[in-house]
Amino acid sequence: MNPESQLTSQPDSAPPISGTIKIAGLVLAVVAACGLGLLIFKGIQTRLRAETLLRSEARADSAPSVSIVHPKLGAPTSELILPGSVEAFIETPVYARTNGYLKRWYFDIGARVAAGQLLAEIETPEVDQQLSQARAELNTARANFELARSTADRWQFLQKTDSVSRQETDEKLGDLRAKQATLDAVAANVKRLEETQSFQKVFAPFAGVITARNTDTGALINAGSSGAGKELFHLAAIARLRVFVAVPQVNSATAVPGALADVTLAERPGRTYRGRLARTANSIEPASRTLRVEVDVENPDGSLLPGSYVQVHLKLPGLAHAVTVPVSATLFRSEGLNVAAVRDGHVVLVPISVGRDYGNELEVTSGLKPGEALIINPPDALVNGQAVRTEPDAAAGEPGAPRKPPTGVRGPDRSRDRKGALPAKSQTPPAQGARSPR
Repeated sequence: MNPESQLTSQPDSAPPISGTIKIAGLVLAVVAACGLGLLIFKGIQTRLRAETLLRSEARADSAPSVSIVHPKLGAPTSELILPGSVEAFIETPVYARTNGYLKRWYFDIGARVAAGQLLAEIETPEVDQQLSQARAELNTARANFELARSTADRWQFLQKTDSVSRQETDEKLGDLRAKQATLDAVAANVKRLEETQSFQKVFAPFAGVITARNTDTGALINAGSSGAGKELFHLAAIARLRVFVAVPQVNSATAVPGALADVTLAERPGRTYRGRLARTANSIEPASRTLRVEVDVENPDGSLLPGSYVQVHLKLPGLAHAVTVPVSATLFRSEGLNVAAVRDGHVVLVPISVGRDYGNELEVTSGLKPGEALIINPPDALVNGQAVRTEPDAAAGEPGAPRKPPTGVRGPDRSRDRKGALPAKSQTPPAQGARSPR
């Protein structure tokens, strides 16, 4: 082959070096641009994330922080302590039923007597004489009756033979009936005087204690309880006592017969008398707005005295829907009593109805559910819809537990630590490319 032709063909078969360099440069430029764009995108994304976090933290810092507590379900039974007045189960004055003079009394105050036991004797000279006269009149009436009966029988026999007229026979029969009526009247008078004379002895109508004796030997006795009549004895049955209690109207619905009750006295510490609510007046007293109830208490040893002032612990059934809340969770407004509930991070003022007051706690009968989150020590500046941050504080809900100072709601400024530095919200350093907030 000609060497000149070889020399002339070499440039045509060699690769284009300058074009390859251009393509590689272009690829490197595209890769560098993509990398730079990716870095810019990541930087912008990190900055947006940081700004979003800062905004959320700013919103969280602007919402006050509150301590919350949850209402507790009411107990199945609750104790209502009220003052009561003790009265004897049966109490009656004893009067004389006949006139005379007191011959003798057998029991003084404080004595325990059985039913039918002799208490006193009365001398009744006038009644004795009246009874003697009435018995004599009874004998006379009985004799006149016998005479009238024999006469009538004889006249009836004679009238059968027409020995006497019909008119005369009828007169004798009428006289017999009149004598019969007189005899019955005199006999009734004798019976009355005998009953009156039997009242010379005064007996106890029931078993009990003599609480008063208002007579003495030789005293003039007048029958009856009106006019000149005077009470001889006062008798009270104390084996079982009645304790009367005025239950407030708000608790009257649960004060039903059958409820248990304990009775205590200040002068007998540690002693408890068991009783049961026996009956109610079924009517609210308009002056005091209370329901009068009676508690029957067994008193076999007689240590609980009638007329005593006692404390009655009524075991009343609790309301099924009632809950209890701390007093510190309530808020007084012009429209009434409210609590500040937190729902979805916002404040909702809820009006409530209060039942019993337990001192550190209140019974809420309507308006709340056990799952509600209530703010402890809510300030007066709270309004409906205000955003808050919750911090559960179990100790604040326990009755009698020490509570935090009544700040209630903390503002957006953070509290400083002991060294005076503000506590950092987050220890994570800001992402590369994001500017630190000013």
